[in-house]
Amino acid sequence: MLNKRFYHIGFGQDDLGSSPPIIALLSGDPERSRLIAQTYLQDVRLLSENRGLNSYVGYLPNGRTILSATSGMGAPSLSIVVNELVQVGIRQIIRIGTCGSIQSYIPVGSVVISSAALCRQGAADDIAPVEYPAAADPFLTVALVKAARELEVEHYIGITASVDTFYEGQERTDSANPNLMRSLHGITEEYRRLNILNYEMECGTLFKMAGVYNFAAAAVCGVVAGRSVSENIILEQKDIAVRNAIATAVHAAETLE
Repeated sequence: MLNKRFYHIGFGQDDLGSSPPIIALLSGDPERSRLIAQTYLQDVRLLSENRGLNSYVGYLPNGRTILSATSGMGAPSLSIVVNELVQVGIRQIIRIGTCGSIQSYIPVGSVVISSAALCRQGAADDIAPVEYPAAADPFLTVALVKAARELEVEHYIGITASVDTFYEGQERTDSANPNLMRSLHGITEEYRRLNILNYEMECGTLFKMAGVYNFAAAAVCGVVAGRSVSENIILEQKDIAVRNAIATAVHAAETLE
C-alpha cells in the first residue's frame, strides 16, 4: 500500500516522491531536524509535523535524497518512529543526538561516535533479548569517523551507555528525586572503569532494531555535559556540540556509496 500514511510519522511512501530516500538523519529534537533541513539540504519539503515528529525530505549538495526526521525523546518514541521509517523504505539511519561524557578526557563541544552500546532500555527488551548485541553498523561508523577527521571535529569512538532515564538512570541527584536506588549508586564510576564513554538515551535500542530489522544504523552525539565535573548541561557550548554532530553526520551521508 504505497498510499498508506503511517499513524505516528504522518507520511507514507507515496509522499517521498519519485526518488525516495533510503537514508535518514534522525534527531530527538524537532528543532534539530528543522535546522538540518533548512541549513544543510536543498529543495526541502515538509512531510509532516504530526505529534512534533517533524520530518523533511530534501537533497544533499551531491544530489542524494535524504530524510531529516524526529524520533522524540527516549527509546520508546524512537522505536515507533524507526519501525515506521523502515516501512517507508529507509535502510540507513544516522542518529544525531546529545550526550554527557563520563570520561574526563572527552570535553564538552566534541562529539562521540558510538561503536556499540551498553543497552539498559526496556524498549530494546521488546525487540530482542538482553544478550542481543547493540552494535553500530561498521561502514556507517567508519564514514562518521572519516567525516569528523575531514572536518577537523574533535571526536571519540567507543561504547555508549544507553539508558532510559535522564536523571535516575544517569545517576543524577540534582533532581526531584535525590534518593537513587542502591543499584544506581556508583554506576557512573563503574561504567567509567569499563571504558564506556558517555550517557545517552536512544542508540542502544536503535542498534538492536537495526540488527533485527536488517538496516544499517550509526550514532554521533554532541557532548553537552562533562559528568566528570558536573551534572549540568553546559549551555554555552551546546550549540557548538550540536553543530559539530550535525556537520559530521551530513558529511558522512554525502560520502556513502
